[in-house]
Amino acid sequence: MNERADILDLVASGQRQSPTLELLHGLAAERILILDGAMGTMIQTLNMSEEDFTSGGHIHGPGCRHHYHPEHPQQGNNDLLVLTQPKAVEDIQLQFALAGADILETNTFSSTTIAQADYGLEAAVHDLNVAGAQVARRAADRAQAEDGRPRFVAGAVGPTNRTASISPDVNDPGFRAVSFDELRIAYSQQIDGLIEGGSDLILIETIFDTLNAKAAIFAAFESFAKAGRTLPIMISGTITDASGRTLSGQTPTAFWHSVAHARPFTVGLNCALGASAMRPHMTEIASVASSLTCAYPNAGLPNAFGEYDETPDQTAAQVADFARDGIVNVVGGCCGTTPDHIRAIADAVAPFEPRKISS
Repeated sequence: MNERADILDLVASGQRQSPTLELLHGLAAERILILDGAMGTMIQTLNMSEEDFTSGGHIHGPGCRHHYHPEHPQQGNNDLLVLTQPKAVEDIQLQFALAGADILETNTFSSTTIAQADYGLEAAVHDLNVAGAQVARRAADRAQAEDGRPRFVAGAVGPTNRTASISPDVNDPGFRAVSFDELRIAYSQQIDGLIEGGSDLILIETIFDTLNAKAAIFAAFESFAKAGRTLPIMISGTITDASGRTLSGQTPTAFWHSVAHARPFTVGLNCALGASAMRPHMTEIASVASSLTCAYPNAGLPNAFGEYDETPDQTAAQVADFARDGIVNVVGGCCGTTPDHIRAIADAVAPFEPRKISS
């Protein structure tokens, strides 16, 4: 397709550098930047009911109203809260910003038609992403007004609940539950909304299948072409077990080479592992990546109850080792990390120089 070739040419050649990218690179040359912590586990502490998630059965978006069917309970659909409980989401993001985060993620991890199909809310996807970016922007602006430091909004793009590389049916290894183009279209819809809502960056995160990530990258550049401007891209994979590979089988080095064509602002790892288990894999990425690197581990591994026991000081001490050894440019927290974790991480890495990219 000519259209696809044009997009690939755009990826290869790069569009004009955005002022945001220049500003971020300037800040990252001076110090290690801080990403925020875990939205999901913070929302869990609020103990919200079905009524809280649905605001009485009507989901209000910017300029529209979405009705849900009783077959699809919404409790646990955390992304929906940007429409029904935006103040709660904004307050969490503000806490992270005031704890030291430079970059705030939007609460849109599952805001694709593919993921929202579980809740019957495919039609709400555009509104979820626009509102998600707007809510994070309000938190960022409030924090900057309080302390004068600029904050950046990263439009969070999750992996979806399907994989393009692996069959979910052990009896039919050739079967795929989703195609590249289905993912591309879903991601493009999401990223269009994130751009419209005012995101400064696009964060493609928790990547367990690099083919899914490639679809998201392709969609991002399609959306940039439509918007007439390019946003910096952050790309973050996840190592799922002691094998040191993604679920689709790639080593950290192979993962980098698979996404390097996007010329990301950062590449790195998040989720699945605590900092100590993530350390060797981040070291490997840092040794090969020609971009800045980003690590945001869980607060250790979950206990038998699915909770995270690692204290802020414990997590921060391990992340400080990443900084001490010069393998990171951006750090933050994933599952189980609170504003206290982010504050401790920011303090712990402050004495250390950011990683230098090998020439």
